[in-house]
Amino acid sequence: MTFSSPLAELTGISKHYGEGETRVDALRHVSLSLYPGEVVGLLGPSGSGKSTLLNIIGCVIEPSQGRMVLDGKLVFDDRPAGGDLRRLRLDKIGFIFQFHNLLPFLNSRDNVAVVLELAGHGKQAARRRADELLDYLEVGNRAAASPAHLSGGEAQRVAIARALANHPRLILADEPTAALDSQRAAIVMDLLRKVAREQSATVLVVSHDEKIFDRFDRMLRVRDGVLDSADG
Repeated sequence: MTFSSPLAELTGISKHYGEGETRVDALRHVSLSLYPGEVVGLLGPSGSGKSTLLNIIGCVIEPSQGRMVLDGKLVFDDRPAGGDLRRLRLDKIGFIFQFHNLLPFLNSRDNVAVVLELAGHGKQAARRRADELLDYLEVGNRAAASPAHLSGGEAQRVAIARALANHPRLILADEPTAALDSQRAAIVMDLLRKVAREQSATVLVVSHDEKIFDRFDRMLRVRDGVLDSADG
């Protein structure tokens, strides 16, 4: 799969905590490009730096040095490049986690709509968009159900709908299938592949779950803070 322009481009990204003898290097000189329409696996042992890299790409934490461009916008260049990172996250990035983290006091529709309302959309428009996404992910019949009454697979689809609410270009998933059986994990990954293709989004998945490795277009491996190989 060949693309002309990366959606995310990182050059020489490093992250350390502390100084001197207490310094810990979580990431060291990571460079990578992520392209629209692809699903990429980010692999590595616990403590290797995967989550740190995911959080930097998601503009949750700042790198110590390096350059990062997201969807044509310079975000870091050895220091923050300016701009509203909260707005960037809302507009450009969707997050999916191992545990769906749905609000227990809201039904499926409102769990999705609340993201749109936070972004400034009216309540009715937000609920229409929520229903559209739930239908797209084939859980429209569960729109009025509370999280406590959803199966694990249904709850994860609602969480994916929430991540897609603001038409993000970049979807970051941290162990999204670890709590699911093989069949449900395959369904979730096929949905993420569908989203990547149909919405020209990039999906980056941190995972230890070998049963989904065949769903990745390519796999990146992190060890001791270094991106040491890429498959595909």
